Amino acid sequence: MIKIVLLSIVNAVAVWAAIVLADHHKWRAVAVLVLVTVVIDFIYLTNRWTLPLKFLVPGTVFLLAFQAIPVVYTINVAFTNYSTGHILSHSEAVSAIKQNSLSEPANGASYTIAPARDSSATFLLILQNESGETFVGTKDGLKPIPRTDVTVSDGEITKARGYKILQGAELATLDKQLSSFTVPVGAGKAIQPQGFDTAVVLEPTLRYDAQRDSFVRISDGAVYRNNGLGSYVAANHTELEPGWKTYIGVRNFSRILHSKLIRSPFLKVFAWTLFFATSVVFVSFAIGLLLAVTLNKPGMALLRTYRSLLVIPYAVPAFLSLLVWQGLLNDDFGVVNQLFHINIPWLFDPWWARVSVIFVSVWLTVPYFFLVSLGALQSIPGELIEAARVDGAGARQVFRKVTLPLLLVAVAPLMIASFAFNFNNFNNIYLLTQGGPAMPNSPIAGATDILISYTYKIAFAAGKGQDYGLATAIGIIIFFVVATISAISFSRTKALENLA
Repeated sequence: MIKIVLLSIVNAVAVWAAIVLADHHKWRAVAVLVLVTVVIDFIYLTNRWTLPLKFLVPGTVFLLAFQAIPVVYTINVAFTNYSTGHILSHSEAVSAIKQNSLSEPANGASYTIAPARDSSATFLLILQNESGETFVGTKDGLKPIPRTDVTVSDGEITKARGYKILQGAELATLDKQLSSFTVPVGAGKAIQPQGFDTAVVLEPTLRYDAQRDSFVRISDGAVYRNNGLGSYVAANHTELEPGWKTYIGVRNFSRILHSKLIRSPFLKVFAWTLFFATSVVFVSFAIGLLLAVTLNKPGMALLRTYRSLLVIPYAVPAFLSLLVWQGLLNDDFGVVNQLFHINIPWLFDPWWARVSVIFVSVWLTVPYFFLVSLGALQSIPGELIEAARVDGAGARQVFRKVTLPLLLVAVAPLMIASFAFNFNNFNNIYLLTQGGPAMPNSPIAGATDILISYTYKIAFAAGKGQDYGLATAIGIIIFFVVATISAISFSRTKALENLA
């Protein structure tokens, strides 16, 4: 019964998804969805030889949904111009440009209007021109109706036979729909509402040439041609908006190499990112290990209390701690400066800001390495340490020759993972300093920006809007940088050999 219920839910979701995909004309996706659904039904309704597949299917589905598909989609976006102004399809962009090119001519005709609905609840306009003629306006065009079917009072249309005039609260909710509603009247012209009671005839300023895939400005004949990069551009480099999403090859990666805005501060940001991630990991590990060695004594008084207090920074959500530290390190009102009677610009001087970022990141990371080191220390056989002491080794020699090598077997891979995490630790940078203070000769990069926050600023906080294609391209580069450093680190440590 449970199997039937779950399969019914899966099939219901598949039917809904197929309808949505078909509505968007995604026929390949519909075919894949139908095939996968049929295969899943067959596997779970057959009891002979499909038993292993019943356990493999859920894991495979989740692997594809949460790992493979996002990765493939990210790589795909990196080779497109997907950004603000380049989100629509080509046909949608052409329609939008046509719509945007409509403007009111001198001495253009005007109408008195009343928003209404017909018997099927379709939104439309009841119109009366300056000559007193009345019409029904829909997205398909104008339809004349008898003057006697329309009641006009004090210059406003109050009734229309066969139609419901919208008033009051219902009318107030239609401002967005009304502003985008147009009634075509031929020759590219359209009637567009100018509020709730008037409308004017708009004429196009651009003409679309479908054969040449270009727009021509009617006033002077200027041509806007398809530049192959998702935009219509004139000879003087002016661009029509919006554009459309299209593939542009490796252009995003080329921008990273050739754009001074991106390339110039890149090396400084990259060097600081390496130093930040490395220093946080090693300082945190050193302090965490010191505390673990100190508190690895079962007979110590208040041992549980000490351990609990050290774990508090790890237990509190990091984003809350970062916001609290931002207040504590404030120049004028921060507790740190007031408590020690000092005046240090913790967050506004480039060097002190870097110190602050490292200090707070270490404060957040020490509990993690304390727990890891404490667990690793307790897993080391006591016989090895006793044997070393019998052989005459002192406390330092025991730690350096026995404890530390065995400790690194377990901790070294975790240190590499922590390095990769801090290399992309966006929260610690952005919530504490927002990447600032500003770096000289760079309008975007800040003194504490790491690669991921620098990428965020380039892709989402600079230029004319969000640039998803560029963001994913830089994200892919960051992935390969982290992967390369991690691979080299693993090859340099004996951790993998011991684990093998």
